[in-house]
Amino acid sequence: MIVDSALYKAGARAEGPADLSDALAEARASGDAFLWVGLHEPTEAEFDHVAAEFALHPLAVEDALKAHQRPKLEVYEDSLFVVLKPVLYEPKSDRVSTGELMVFLGDSFVVTVRHGEGAPLAAVRKRLEAEPDVLRHGPTAVLYAISDAVVDHYIDVAGELQVDLEELEADVFAPVGGKPGNTAARIYTAKRQVLEFRRASSPLTVPMQRLAAASVPFVHEHSMPFFRDVVDHLTRANEQVEGLDRLLSDVLSAHLAQMGVRQNDDMRKISAWAAMAAVPTMVAGIYGMNFEHMPELGWEWSYPVVVLLMAGAVGGLYRLFKRRGWM
Repeated sequence: MIVDSALYKAGARAEGPADLSDALAEARASGDAFLWVGLHEPTEAEFDHVAAEFALHPLAVEDALKAHQRPKLEVYEDSLFVVLKPVLYEPKSDRVSTGELMVFLGDSFVVTVRHGEGAPLAAVRKRLEAEPDVLRHGPTAVLYAISDAVVDHYIDVAGELQVDLEELEADVFAPVGGKPGNTAARIYTAKRQVLEFRRASSPLTVPMQRLAAASVPFVHEHSMPFFRDVVDHLTRANEQVEGLDRLLSDVLSAHLAQMGVRQNDDMRKISAWAAMAAVPTMVAGIYGMNFEHMPELGWEWSYPVVVLLMAGAVGGLYRLFKRRGWM
C-alpha cells in the first residue's frame, strides 16, 4: 500500500495532482521538483501500477516484491535501484531483527518500498521536510538521508549489543553459583544476532563506496562528499560488529575452558572424598572377614584403637587434600 506520496518543489512539500502520472509530469516540467512515493509491503497488483507509471525495470520490481535481498546498487536505463537492510534492536528480548528497504531513483522521482518494521522512513521524511535547503537537492538528498539514517542506526544497535555482551561476559566470569542459565546457549544466541547484523551491514559497503567515489546516474555529483561520510560511519559500524564477533568467540572459548576447569575441580573433590571413604571401608572389611587367628580381637582396647586409626587416617588424608587445594 502507498503510505505517503508527495510532490516537493524548491525543497518544500507542495500540493500536487493525486494521479501519479500527472504529478510526475508536473515535477519534470517544473525543473526544481520531484515526486516521492512511499510504499509498505505492497502486493504485486499495487506495485504493478507504480512500476508502470515510473517505468521501473522488471528485475528490480521483482526484487522489491520478493524482498530477502542483500544490500546492493543496480543501475538501469531509467532508474537507479538501491537495497538497504535496516537493523532493529528489541530491548525487551535483546534480539536483533532486520527489515528491507528498496529505493528507486529516477528523473524527478523517488520510490521507496519498505518491508518489516526497521526502516526509519517516516522520521527521514519528517526531518527532510524540516530542512528545505537539503531537500531542494532532489532525489539524491532523499537517498543520502535514508542511507545516513540506516547507517547511523547501525552504530546505535552496535552500542546496544556491546552492552549486552559486556553483561554476558560478566556472567561467564562470575563466581560459581552466580546467575543461573545456559550460558553457552546465550552465547550462541548472541552470535546469531551479530551474524544477522553482519549480513545487513557488511554488503552495504560496496554500494556506498560506489556512490561516494564515482559518478552514478541519477545521483548529483556534488553529493559524493556526503556519501563518503556515510561510508566512514558504515566502516565504523562494521568494525564494531567485527569486534563483537571476536569478543563472542573469545567469551565462548573462555566459557568452555572454565567449564573444563570446574569439571576437573569437581572430579578432584569426588576423588578426595572417595579416597577418605576407602580407608575406613578397607579396615572394616579386614575385620569383617571372621578370621580365627587375630590376636588383637581379644585385646580390651582393640575396638577404640581401630576406630582412632581409621579417624586418624581419614583426618590425615583430609589435611593432605586440603593443603593441595582438592577440598
